[in-house]
Amino acid sequence: MTKRELALGIYDTLYEKYGDCVCPLKHASPFQLLVAVMLSAQCRDDRVNLVTEKLFQLAPGAAEMAELPVSDIEEIIRPCGLSNTKSKNISLCAIEIRDKYNGQVPPDMDKLTALPGIGRKSANVVLGDAFNIPGFPVDTHVKRVLNRIGLVNCDQPEKIESIVNSLVPPEKWSNFSHLIIRHGRDVCNAAKPRCAQCPLADLCKYKGKK
Repeated sequence: MTKRELALGIYDTLYEKYGDCVCPLKHASPFQLLVAVMLSAQCRDDRVNLVTEKLFQLAPGAAEMAELPVSDIEEIIRPCGLSNTKSKNISLCAIEIRDKYNGQVPPDMDKLTALPGIGRKSANVVLGDAFNIPGFPVDTHVKRVLNRIGLVNCDQPEKIESIVNSLVPPEKWSNFSHLIIRHGRDVCNAAKPRCAQCPLADLCKYKGKK
């Protein structure tokens, strides 16, 4: 089996199980998704959704967020962890988007990754879920699952992204990431993968390992 066949086999198998996935972070605009993705670092999505519900009532857009004191942002997002750093980045992002892009999140990888606190993973989420621009976000679940299966053998997110993008059609990139993340949370978790219940077992080199 070639790497391309393996990648497409993983996609087709997970698609049969989970179908078309959507980003679990609640948002009503690209800016809100950008903020939610920033908050999701080392934090569960359900907790982020509780926090953003309150945050976006006060500041639904970049203009309002730019005017909100950093101390207020920090207090609201404290349950998400890393609140000192995240609050500063959210405020700086909002100010730059307001002043440089007329309050609109730019649908461009280079411009997004130039914003405070935004890396390729976050930018790919925003591009794919807010603008329907193909992108393959690589988080810890994607890294773990694809290494276990044997599609990749590296820990560098950008390299993993490049490998997958070379094997899978662009229109599948965003959903492929969502599918792997869902599978990583539900079945192929870090501490105790449920190999006996895994639909990818026949494709996976990790199956049966302790």
